[in-house]
Amino acid sequence: MNDLEAFVRLAEALAPWRSQLVYVGGWAHRIHRLDPRANAPAHQAVFTKDTDLAFKAAEAIEGDIKVALEQSGFKEQLSGESKPPVAHYTLGTEGEGFYAEFLTPLAGSGIKRDGKPDATLAKAGITAQKIRHLDILLVDPWVVKLQPDNSPLKMPMDIRVANPLAFMVQKFLIQEQRPAKKRAQDILYIFDTVGLFGGQMTAFQKMWKEVIGPGLGKYRNEVIKLNEATFSKVTDDLRGAALIPQDRKLTAEEIQLTCRFAFEHIFEG
Repeated sequence: MNDLEAFVRLAEALAPWRSQLVYVGGWAHRIHRLDPRANAPAHQAVFTKDTDLAFKAAEAIEGDIKVALEQSGFKEQLSGESKPPVAHYTLGTEGEGFYAEFLTPLAGSGIKRDGKPDATLAKAGITAQKIRHLDILLVDPWVVKLQPDNSPLKMPMDIRVANPLAFMVQKFLIQEQRPAKKRAQDILYIFDTVGLFGGQMTAFQKMWKEVIGPGLGKYRNEVIKLNEATFSKVTDDLRGAALIPQDRKLTAEEIQLTCRFAFEHIFEG
């Protein structure tokens, strides 16, 4: 089973909850490529075998997602000392196969009143990890239609994915939490998203002013500063990003100039 077939099996299993779940990780970027507003890419997407799905902590979710996943061949794997424990749902050999994780925004200090970490949330039979700065990925999600001609699906299906601008913005906010390899990968995601939606920069500017910027609240100005720090000059993170793709030649300078130009336009005014 290839990863697209595994993803479709996941999407089919989660179909009853598709109006409440948002694809937010690397697979969101791959799904962005199917949006009619995206430019047709000439290169492969960054590979990822995990799928991150997010929902609002206060969302009322009916039914049992865990049962639906198990009926589609997914197995729950638990780890850590959190209560409830961290969970991911695998299809295939653990450590090698495709897997899904559920996420929800972390509010507050991240510490419970009893002094223990506030790290997970149990809902609808599954366990979600609480992640800071996840909120923005749930603002104004896009709906992308999976079709039989672009996936193994037999019938079309609408799924919700993180807004591409929110997807890029969140990468700035999580920089300090990420090791160097992941920071470089996040920069590549930003660069590739700019390339996918090069014709949408004016629309992104409007979206920033009216939706995404206000959705960030007090972090709006921090995002602008982090963007400037990331793309004001060539850095080791940019050099690392340029080395990741195996099917194309990139330079750190190309990534820096492309992204700086794009965000100067998006954040203008």
